[in-house]
Amino acid sequence: MQKQSWLVTNDRQGKAFEMSSPPEGLNRPYRLYRFLTELEDILENITDDRLRLAAISPLVRKLLNHASWLEILPIAPDPQTGWEVLMLYDEPLFPLTVQLVAWSPGMKSPIHNHGCWGLVALLRGTEKNTFWERSPTVESPDRIQPVGDRLLVPGDILCLMPDAIHHIEAIGNSPTISFNLYGETDYSQRFEFDPIQGTAKNF
Repeated sequence: MQKQSWLVTNDRQGKAFEMSSPPEGLNRPYRLYRFLTELEDILENITDDRLRLAAISPLVRKLLNHASWLEILPIAPDPQTGWEVLMLYDEPLFPLTVQLVAWSPGMKSPIHNHGCWGLVALLRGTEKNTFWERSPTVESPDRIQPVGDRLLVPGDILCLMPDAIHHIEAIGNSPTISFNLYGETDYSQRFEFDPIQGTAKNF
């Protein structure tokens, strides 16, 4: 039996409805649902984290160029903790989280890796990222040392591999707000590092 589509009009009569394809090249906003759909295609078709990030970055920039609503979402650092996270998307059994993160001026994160690929796009403020690498010794197998830093300003995108180690600091007099995207976390490989004690602990 051939399947049909129906249109119900104001007189409550159901009529056969001829479906049409949307016009080619329709100029429409690049909305979050479309972004997530294209992300899902990338996650299904590209398994290498570096290649995934290379494919995802242009989509993030496209979203940020269209999503003016991100600028008006109610997020500000918590006065008690100095930071805040607003979850935009987190679906059980789907390897992706999307969030906005706000930091108060002068706040620093712990030194950490993420145990997953990640992407940070700065929307407001200035964020200093300091990068670290493992430098183990027999006495201190979790020893790390700094290897450089980078200032992010609005419009910059930072891609992180699962074992990349960094910490951030909100620079200047205004809070930072960033758009953060993370893959599926391997919690056994996500660490917070203490460079003084030369230790690492899961978090």
